[in-house]
Amino acid sequence: MKKACITGITGQTGSYLAELLLEKGYEVHGLVRRSSSFNTGRIDHIFNDLHLTYGDLSDSGSLSNWIRSIQPELFFNLAAMSHVRISFDVPETSIADSMGVVRCLEALSNFSNHTHFLQASTSEIFGSSPPPQNEQTPFHPRSPYAVGKLSGFWSTVNYRESGKLFASNSISFNHESARRGETFVTRKITRAATKIKLGLQDKLVLGNISAIRDFSHARNIADAMYLIANATKSDDWVVGSGESHSIQEFVEIVFKKLDLNWQDYVKFDEKYLRPTEVDALCGDSTKIRTQLGWEPRYTFEQLVDEMIDSDLKLAEQEKLLRSK
Repeated sequence: MKKACITGITGQTGSYLAELLLEKGYEVHGLVRRSSSFNTGRIDHIFNDLHLTYGDLSDSGSLSNWIRSIQPELFFNLAAMSHVRISFDVPETSIADSMGVVRCLEALSNFSNHTHFLQASTSEIFGSSPPPQNEQTPFHPRSPYAVGKLSGFWSTVNYRESGKLFASNSISFNHESARRGETFVTRKITRAATKIKLGLQDKLVLGNISAIRDFSHARNIADAMYLIANATKSDDWVVGSGESHSIQEFVEIVFKKLDLNWQDYVKFDEKYLRPTEVDALCGDSTKIRTQLGWEPRYTFEQLVDEMIDSDLKLAEQEKLLRSK
């Protein structure tokens, strides 16, 4: 049985990638950081099918031992401090994430150099470069998160070009789902709107609603990552829907689907603004579509409907508990 390793397996995209790899017949191994509370909610439904190990990308010894003992065919590095706004508050931690990428690359080159490595990069590395963005677009990171991710991107390129590893970057644009963390803006919107609908909340406070983003379902991104890792050659690949929406549009769509007037409930607070904003991101994924045959399985509307349906159920459960 082929083996695959995932760091960040307890995250949104990591959980979908783990499901996909199990469906493809892989033995799936995940590295999990120790926490005082359980953080495996997104993978509880497949928990018994996974091989989980406690570890951290800051500990090169345990990471090397993990890789050496498994000898995986595929390795996906999805671990990172992934909240852009918060990265301004913890810049050292955010930028230091790039060292975790180097530790993965070095451990693989020393102990499992046949492994295909994928680094989960981000559209945030394009920053203020105008859309649409593709593999030739100049980088201009505008946050500590993006700076750390760009360093990890170039480390991956360096190990590839030096001939040490099959090492690829997936430059993924925003990806969402019902498993998205509630501090991220799309999930913050669907959670608040469904709670407002049921009388559990009276307002939603946001920052910059004019920012434009390319939103995909996280399953679409997991599909792309699998194709990239199994490609015949390593390279860098932009992954996005090619369709963009402002945060305000996302708000309007969600509230309209719930028969609510968003302007009655949405308030602005400057504390949610970034010190440096990325105005517009939209991915040109022509390369991965034509060369690897990737096509999104879920549309934007299906994504929004899924998030609303899931959060409406959560809100209904909360209302029932409050009534007892």
